[in-house]
Amino acid sequence: MDEEYDVVVLGTGLTECILSGLLSVEGKKVLHMDRNDYYGGDSASLNLTQLYRKFRPDQAVPQDLGRDRDYAVDLIPKFIIASGELTRILVHTDVTRYLEFKQIAGSFVYRDGKISKVPSTEMEAVKSPLMGLFEKRRAKKFFEFLQGWKDEDPATHQGIDLDKDTMATVYEKFGLEPGTQDFIGHAMALYLDDDYKKKPARPTYERIILYTSSMARYGKSPYIYPLYGLGELPQAFARLSAIYGGTYMLDKPIDEIVTDADGKFVGVRSGNETVKAKQVVGDPSYFGAGKSAEGGKVRVIEEGKVVRAICFLKHPIPGTDDSDSAQIIIPQNQVGRRNDIYIACVSSTHNVCAKDVYVAIVSTIVETDKPEQELAPGLQLLGPIHDKFVSVSSIYTPTSSGESDNIFITRSYDATSHFETVVDDVQNVWKRMNGKDLVLKKRDVNVEA
Repeated sequence: MDEEYDVVVLGTGLTECILSGLLSVEGKKVLHMDRNDYYGGDSASLNLTQLYRKFRPDQAVPQDLGRDRDYAVDLIPKFIIASGELTRILVHTDVTRYLEFKQIAGSFVYRDGKISKVPSTEMEAVKSPLMGLFEKRRAKKFFEFLQGWKDEDPATHQGIDLDKDTMATVYEKFGLEPGTQDFIGHAMALYLDDDYKKKPARPTYERIILYTSSMARYGKSPYIYPLYGLGELPQAFARLSAIYGGTYMLDKPIDEIVTDADGKFVGVRSGNETVKAKQVVGDPSYFGAGKSAEGGKVRVIEEGKVVRAICFLKHPIPGTDDSDSAQIIIPQNQVGRRNDIYIACVSSTHNVCAKDVYVAIVSTIVETDKPEQELAPGLQLLGPIHDKFVSVSSIYTPTSSGESDNIFITRSYDATSHFETVVDDVQNVWKRMNGKDLVLKKRDVNVEA
């Protein structure tokens, strides 16, 4: 470990692995270290033995769940939006050659006590049980307006300025009911809360178009998912880094981030070895997350908590047309909350669990001192739960950009149900490290139906 590197990367979560892959492709000399003996950090997929070791170290793995090696249970449930930014990075880096993807079978939304499919086209909107006859007409006009919008043609604007008018104003113009606004804002634009309504409409317009174009791409839902679990994603980017000369060390305790007299990054110490580098990038757990700062610099702060329940079911989720996989969004207004509740469900067709087992993960942002109870509206939709593992994780964010001390810290994984915010963080850290935007090319990705 005596050589000097351009960048040391700490933690093999998805954000860190994408960055190490992209930095290696750029010709940087990268050393990637992780204290765990497996890839993925917080975004790993675990087999049954690892899952029980993490949540119930004193309990033997039950026999009735099938073979240990059939399982790859995601700790953080997220799906890939088919036309989204993560897909662009996968395609740009050619990491798709290490992965196989399968569609998620359905996208659903909770309304007035039951779940319904999210309509994504004018035709589906007309058939949807989510709206009455007159509301369907209004929604049809709204979708036609979005699909027909052209920046350069004022005739398509219907008097609306996407950069000045708020989304609330746009909804009002089309006369859309609160329940319709719920499924558009939360199940299509995928906002966690209602703050977006007070802001200019363009980002919401772009998110709805992303949803509908992703839906059009493969059919059943706008989401795709890697076979063998999300833990495959960081490993695929780690392979990319290795091909371009990146070095990996797992099971390596990180004892100290070494800085000089001015507080600038010098290297990383593990035991009595110190490796030097120009820059370090890593997840918050390597920079004091969850520990009290004794005289040292506070590098990360907690900005909230996410509660997640990993549930094993012996049946598909009721009301999802027996789908082998689904996303269900419970908009906050429907259950009197500030933040949405998400349910992500996958099964043996994604090679993540034994046959006839379904893995449903319910998650939300913590709002009270009884986090598990906050998941109740989601857990009630699952039917009988065979087993359940609950975790509460802090969301950490760095206190500084890293440009002054060459210490670049990524954000914790949030409660969103997709990877767009992870890619935002990758792009943000890339710009802080390199002083320029990350530029990607366009290609296509193959998906199994």
